[in-house]
Amino acid sequence: MVTLKSTSTIFPSKTTPGGVLQLSENDQIMQWTHAPLICIYKTTSDNNEKPTTLETLKDSLSRALVPYYPLAGRLRWIHGGRLELHCNAKGAQLSEAYSEAKLDELGDFAPTKAVEDLVPKVDYGSPIEDWPLMLVQVTRFSCGGLCVGTAMSHTLVDGWSAAKFFNAWTKLARGDELEENEMPFHDRTILRSSEPFLPPRFEHIEFTKPPLLLGHTDAKEEQMKETCATILKVSKEQVEGLRKKANEIPHQDMEMVVTRPYSRYEAVASHLWRCICKARVSDNSQPTRLSLGLDYRSRLKPSLPLGYFGNAVLTTVTSKCVHGDLLSKPHSYAAGKIREAIERMTDEYIRSALDFITSQEDVSAMRSNFHIRAYTKTPNFLGNPNVSVGSWINLPFYGMDYGWGKPIYVGPGLLNDDGKSFIMSSPSADGSLLIALRLQTEYMDSLKKFFYDDMPW
Repeated sequence: MVTLKSTSTIFPSKTTPGGVLQLSENDQIMQWTHAPLICIYKTTSDNNEKPTTLETLKDSLSRALVPYYPLAGRLRWIHGGRLELHCNAKGAQLSEAYSEAKLDELGDFAPTKAVEDLVPKVDYGSPIEDWPLMLVQVTRFSCGGLCVGTAMSHTLVDGWSAAKFFNAWTKLARGDELEENEMPFHDRTILRSSEPFLPPRFEHIEFTKPPLLLGHTDAKEEQMKETCATILKVSKEQVEGLRKKANEIPHQDMEMVVTRPYSRYEAVASHLWRCICKARVSDNSQPTRLSLGLDYRSRLKPSLPLGYFGNAVLTTVTSKCVHGDLLSKPHSYAAGKIREAIERMTDEYIRSALDFITSQEDVSAMRSNFHIRAYTKTPNFLGNPNVSVGSWINLPFYGMDYGWGKPIYVGPGLLNDDGKSFIMSSPSADGSLLIALRLQTEYMDSLKKFFYDDMPW
């Protein structure tokens, strides 16, 4: 049980640029909901000194909102289901809360209802102009532990931009100043389509509807099914075992050209995908698709500026694939499907995808996977028979030290729907990984069994 004690509006500490900041087409197709994150900190000698901790967070957030002023603005709907950002310094929201629980009672911090309570809530029934784009909830536990739960508008930022902001905020909280090379780059018109406008040059299967269960004409029945969340732990040895298995190309498949060994992500994501399909026990001819968000900052030519603050991530999906092939063929087949989806995202393909979005009169139908539990209004259900496997492996979340040490856990504060997962670095930084996953409850036990039983040792 979490009790809310106070809520404050945090304004930038200095005057910031005003007016409308033009969003990119990539921003436009992101969820208008807020991405939830929890950062857990253990008992320390000073984090019970209430005024010090809270005032430090408020003061440093106020200062961080000067260079990161878009987070203090507000969104507004315009034509074609699109949004515009008003940089009006209306501020971020910071709340203080208390829980009688001890950190240990939250177990491995899987995004269950108890963990969802650690993330600030947004009233999506109110006008969008009233929504803060950055919300913080600082929850103290009876054991002295602390959670900094945040919700950031996904229209504004992706994972890399969020991590950049958090590391700037924590640096200021520790009493340090930001260097010139740590400042964000705000001009999102850098992603604007060329003039004259070019029509898309590729098929762009990532913008097509995902497969449905055989015999179904929509996903409504699947969307209504009960789901549950878990954290799967993968040791360094298991990660290496999966990589080795994925990179074993059978003699009969030697025509497969693998230019470099499959990565940790490709090896683990393909194993998870196969095990989820196995647990769902569908017909061999059942189509399935894996989707992942791919950061393209360094894939563009030239690359985006180092401090680019906004969304630079597009969804890519695996090409046509059925359960029978995925489960009967070797691990390298599934890993190869993911590699193909990743390598499809070249500079030309990404620019064509952005042109495709620009060509859409209304972008509303292109948004999916909202950060609202069991949200049924989304046009594209990414669950059964499909999976969504995001990668947080390289996001620098564990550097988020506000002055009382690094977090003991960082992860999603909510997983909204079936088949949604993130592969994350573990806090031990020893090469092991964590997977946060939500799955239909009827398949979760089987998934866990297959995930570990089919693991190479």
